[in-house]
Amino acid sequence: MAQNIEKLIAETFLEMANGLESGSYGKKPKIALTGMGSEHGEENSMAAAVMAAREGIDVWYIGTLEAEGVTTVKVADDEEGHKKMEELLEKGEVDAAVTMHYPFPIGVSTVGRVITPATGKEMFIANTTGTSSADRIEGMIKNAVYGIIAAKACGVADPSIGILNVDGARQTEKALKELADGGYPIRFAESSRADGGCVMRGNDLLQGSPDIMVTDSLTGNVLVKMMSAFQTGGSFEASGYGYGPGIGEGYDRLVMIISRASGAPVIAGALRYAAQLVRGKVFDVAAKEFAAAKKAGLDNILKARKAAAKPAAAEEEVKAPPAEVVTAQIPGIEVMDLEDGVQALWKQGIYAESGMGCTGPIIRVSDANLEKAKEILTAEGYIG
Repeated sequence: MAQNIEKLIAETFLEMANGLESGSYGKKPKIALTGMGSEHGEENSMAAAVMAAREGIDVWYIGTLEAEGVTTVKVADDEEGHKKMEELLEKGEVDAAVTMHYPFPIGVSTVGRVITPATGKEMFIANTTGTSSADRIEGMIKNAVYGIIAAKACGVADPSIGILNVDGARQTEKALKELADGGYPIRFAESSRADGGCVMRGNDLLQGSPDIMVTDSLTGNVLVKMMSAFQTGGSFEASGYGYGPGIGEGYDRLVMIISRASGAPVIAGALRYAAQLVRGKVFDVAAKEFAAAKKAGLDNILKARKAAAKPAAAEEEVKAPPAEVVTAQIPGIEVMDLEDGVQALWKQGIYAESGMGCTGPIIRVSDANLEKAKEILTAEGYIG
């Protein structure tokens, strides 16, 4: 008993020491960073690692460089670095990873975070990479929930939501208000323009009128790039937190995205963002938010959206072949054709999954089926 008490006291003092050092009680978040592949060289990535380590983050740098206060995991190249990152995440040796590209499955997309130029206010961009849904409006509805999850995990207890005035904004607004009427708490932001409303204009983007700006991921990607690099001519992202964590229902791997153009301040911001999500128990927050949204009727709202988007004629139901490991990627397919392309392969007995790679939508198949799958997709006009 005495030994157990002594051990508990020792662990408590260790946690307090880490908390004083990092600004938050608890164990230091362990965040991996793949440092190779940056347009600004490995030194840029390591500089970010050192910045974050000084703030109490346990950074595991995957690359060739070493620095005091940073754990280096030596690898020969970028490809080996990503394999090592996957291994560290899989084994639970790190809590999260920051990297320059990652093939998220459809249904998972990233919540970016920027510093708005007009007011210096932080704002979440929901979302910036990956694809929440092949349907644009369904994706934006989901993005709003994903944005709330990220904001709450970072300590924003009651974040406000604004919807960028892009194609589908009004339908997204209608769906989110229906969700709010069903009991899911959404606080809608008010535009700074005279006519108000929760549909945001360019002014609101610059001023940070909402805590969370909802948009589609392609638009969100451009917004993060512009917000991060407008002062540098675009070649060096100097401000903000990067493209954020991949979030989706049931997804439990914390991977943060940065760009090859991200400078050390942004990479350090991404490491900081990751640490906040770890401390804020983002996956617990996600489970709670998804449960609350479903209770308020999210599934029915999304079903109604799918029904509205379907053509009048009923489509043939195609069942997936037995699942197998899919490690080969086929790029070059339009996001709106992604699920149809997967089903075209299923019809031919080839198991396939949709995903989002660093250059856009991809279909994933086994190495053994790669060439045959390409032939089928080419013949049916899905790829060139």
